[in-house]
Amino acid sequence: MGTAPAGTTVDALTSDGGIVAIRPVRPGDRNGLAAMFRHASADSLRLRFFAAPSETSLDAEVERLCRPETTRHLTMLAVEGDDLVGVASCESGDEASERAEFSLFVADQHHGRGIGTLLLEHLAARARRAGIQELTGEILPANRDMLRVAHDLSVPTWTRFDDGIFDIGLDTGADERAYTALDRRDRVSERASLRALLSPASIAVVGAGHRPGGVGHETACALREYGFGGPLYVVNRSGAQVAGLAARRRVADLPAPIDLLVVAVPADDVAGVLEQGAQIGVRAAVVLSAGFGEAGEEGRQLQHDLVRLARRHGIRLVGPNCLGIVNTDPRVRMNASFAPSVPASGGLAVAAQSGAVGVALLDDATRAGYGISSFVSLGNKADVSGNDLIAYWYDDPATQAIALYLESFGNPRKFARTVRALGRRKPVLALKSGRSASGRRAGASHTAAAAAPDATVDALFAQAGVIRPEDLGEMTDAARMLTGQPLPAGERLVVVGNAGGLNVLASDAAEAAGLTVPALSARLRERLQAVTKGAASTDNPIDLGAGAPAAAFAAAAEAVAGSGEADMLLLVVIGTRSNDPAGIVRALGEVVDRYPALTAAAVVVGAGELADRLGKRGAPVYGLPERAVRALSAASRYAAWRREPLGARPRLTGVRETRARAAVGEGLTAGAGWQPFERTAAILTAYGIALEPAATAMTAEEATEAAERIGCPVVVKSADPDLVHKTDVGGVRVGLTGPDEVRGAFDQVAAVGRPGSGVLVQKQITEPVELVAGVAHDPLFGSVVLLGLGGVHTDILGDTALRLVPMTDLDAGRMWRGLRGAPLLTGYRGSAAVDTAALEEFLLRVGRLAEDFPEIAELDLNPVLAGPGGVVAVDAKLRLAPIGAEPDSALRVLRAADA
Repeated sequence: MGTAPAGTTVDALTSDGGIVAIRPVRPGDRNGLAAMFRHASADSLRLRFFAAPSETSLDAEVERLCRPETTRHLTMLAVEGDDLVGVASCESGDEASERAEFSLFVADQHHGRGIGTLLLEHLAARARRAGIQELTGEILPANRDMLRVAHDLSVPTWTRFDDGIFDIGLDTGADERAYTALDRRDRVSERASLRALLSPASIAVVGAGHRPGGVGHETACALREYGFGGPLYVVNRSGAQVAGLAARRRVADLPAPIDLLVVAVPADDVAGVLEQGAQIGVRAAVVLSAGFGEAGEEGRQLQHDLVRLARRHGIRLVGPNCLGIVNTDPRVRMNASFAPSVPASGGLAVAAQSGAVGVALLDDATRAGYGISSFVSLGNKADVSGNDLIAYWYDDPATQAIALYLESFGNPRKFARTVRALGRRKPVLALKSGRSASGRRAGASHTAAAAAPDATVDALFAQAGVIRPEDLGEMTDAARMLTGQPLPAGERLVVVGNAGGLNVLASDAAEAAGLTVPALSARLRERLQAVTKGAASTDNPIDLGAGAPAAAFAAAAEAVAGSGEADMLLLVVIGTRSNDPAGIVRALGEVVDRYPALTAAAVVVGAGELADRLGKRGAPVYGLPERAVRALSAASRYAAWRREPLGARPRLTGVRETRARAAVGEGLTAGAGWQPFERTAAILTAYGIALEPAATAMTAEEATEAAERIGCPVVVKSADPDLVHKTDVGGVRVGLTGPDEVRGAFDQVAAVGRPGSGVLVQKQITEPVELVAGVAHDPLFGSVVLLGLGGVHTDILGDTALRLVPMTDLDAGRMWRGLRGAPLLTGYRGSAAVDTAALEEFLLRVGRLAEDFPEIAELDLNPVLAGPGGVVAVDAKLRLAPIGAEPDSALRVLRAADA
């Protein structure tokens, strides 16, 4: 009987926002388990044991749960603080069985909090890793709560009623329905958990001294000045008021309950503050104090201990070492930060790891006139992370768009799925630092080199619909366009302006940004000529001339807006001593207000301090045409992504996962690393991935015999699995037409590899297009699938497309269509078109293999030959590596305390 897969302790949220630790049962839990059963009601025990259990039966159940774990006996325990609140287990008496019987029990006073669902989620995940594909159980009809928990998991289930009992079966795998339901539960829990943080009823600032300039003092003043409406206190050593606010000497002296603590005391004192806060019902804390994870090993341990303390007491934590948080909702009016200014209320939610970047974003929002719904400075991101806030903002009615500044991902796989769901409702902008450190890995395969960290981030964002600006200025420009403005219906941009040179610059920038600047219809041009009476140009871009009066400018904009020939309208205004820029801007504002569904922006130069927004709808005004065009392009790309169907996980026939798993297991047992061709071929063919057969030869005679069996011409290549770039070092000979050539090539090719590796002999085939495909696995991001042009195009063009797994049925088509060389696949200049349906299936099978086997660290399929008759990999290199404690996107867990 095998050892159970590792089951470490993780923290998770209950549906009411509480925090429980989820872990396997330990021998020391006997007394706690016995007490939980002993204090249960008679009804609860009857529903669990189908009869009133005797003391002996309960003792036996406790002993069963406390047995050492194996792959056939798995347990999960939920602990809140020091209390055991629920337990789940599964048992299988047959080592070869893929089924196990599960049981579940939740303490009476904790029913209805989603604890049973959490336990089953985690139990199913561990069972799946142990090779158990289905959990089965028996449930009494009266146990409606248990039936609902099982069905709410939304994994494939079956139920059967027989002899007064429901039999039920739960698939331990997760499909799209399961992920959708899981994310819904996650959002409910996050909103409940973060309510005390972002919408507190009462606040206390701890460490608010009398001296102006201190972080605590300034934060307390900011809260009072901004108008927080609930009870507001300060805590300091003297117990004297600060800025007119009631004070206490200790947190424990505050009137309970206090929702939120804002902490600005020395790092060594923060834990004591939270301990006292727990006594008066504190549910959240913002730790402004520095001296934690950013301050070396001692600080990291202090931060770890602080998070463990907060989790034990059910307290959510922002920071430490952060700028604070803001909520501009008129019902809340909370400025719990020491930022220099707070912008007006609006629709943009902001999260930033860097305090300096947070200040820059808030300052720009104030100057440019767009509003903020909420702002969170994440600081060291010890607990609350971007993933938590994404779940919260999903249903936040005040938030119309989200801007994130990220230096790292806690769980990129969860981020990709949750932000993709959010992106279908609200645009997300993410500025990810670290582009300059994303070079290729020396000596890696083609796939691993192409899937460098920054390229992987780009792929993640592209799949999730996240807008990735190049810099902070581009981010703020796009945020203005995406907050409170309609999305473009297409890519057509019409420019109307009174500055010919700026019009041309705008048009050039649009073409470079992927927008179209279409010629206007004759009818529209005639209309423009009539209303402007002397425009320098009535084609796109429309040049009205510097002296155009406000009425003519507005008439031209009205004609374009009502024509149906523009998806986006860019109005370029240059102020001179001979025109009235303020009057023009007012007139144009009235026009854009009459067309609320048309995406519009303006560029105003040479006009002094005019409004940063146009019209009552607040269309953004920029100082340069390039900035406006980049923002419009970001909105257009996001709108196009939203119009695309998401796709679904494809159904693939002929997949023999058990056969592949056996081969992978053999490879890991043998020492992992690059695998011999025979094992690589066994793994690929088990998933229906076409690979040209090859014969291994250890001598020249064996090589010639293989060539005669296969039929010339043949290719002879090194069979050394550790040889990454065979062609570069003379490890491949092609076009061999007879025994003498094969014999002559053997010694040369075999000498390139390690002694005793031999060679591979393969039929030489040709197809119109040569591609490269493969997989690279990242411990954080998961596996990335690559497709690119092969041969001479590989290094010259760098023309590749990446997708993270899991891939949908539409991802593969988007991959090849996204290549710059895509015309080569569709019959370029009369050549035969590639069977693109076969190529898509090939990629989907590679993606499913990568999804099922994260142990595949690298897979390089190079070359892949594609033609009218199908697609086949001619060479394949596969590297296996054991997987560690990687993020599981199918589990609801909080950020690890030491992450």
